[in-house]
Amino acid sequence: MKRIFLFLLIGITVSTTVEAQNEKRKKIYNLNGSSIAIEGYDPVAYFNQNKAVQGKKEIALVHEGVTYYFSSPQNKGLFIANPFAYRPQYGGWCAYAMGATGENVNIDPETFKITGGKLYLFYNKFFNNTLKSWNKNEAALRTKADANWTRILQ
Repeated sequence: MKRIFLFLLIGITVSTTVEAQNEKRKKIYNLNGSSIAIEGYDPVAYFNQNKAVQGKKEIALVHEGVTYYFSSPQNKGLFIANPFAYRPQYGGWCAYAMGATGENVNIDPETFKITGGKLYLFYNKFFNNTLKSWNKNEAALRTKADANWTRILQ
């Protein structure tokens, strides 16, 4: 009986911890008030098609409390096999803003860059394409963005 109680207690503790982490993720990631990442764009398509492709609600997956849409079952399978290879950097916030000011700024999912096998997304509205600014000083901005994102995650 004591073993059953212990297993139940451990299970409840683990479940509560995972749920708390998922709720934190929803609060710090760019989900536009929902649980959907990248405004519904397929994270894998950026890599294997080198373009932004709208995902389908019917081909969705929840990973660590965040919902990702995919344009094909194959892309969903690739994501399942290695989600960390496809998730956008800095929680899907604008990489330039994360590096320049440490702020969470929304993105245009069609403005992106893949560098070093990582997906970076950028704000691009009202004649302000931050990808152009990022490209002018990418190494320094990426270093600052990494540090700022680490601080946000704590």
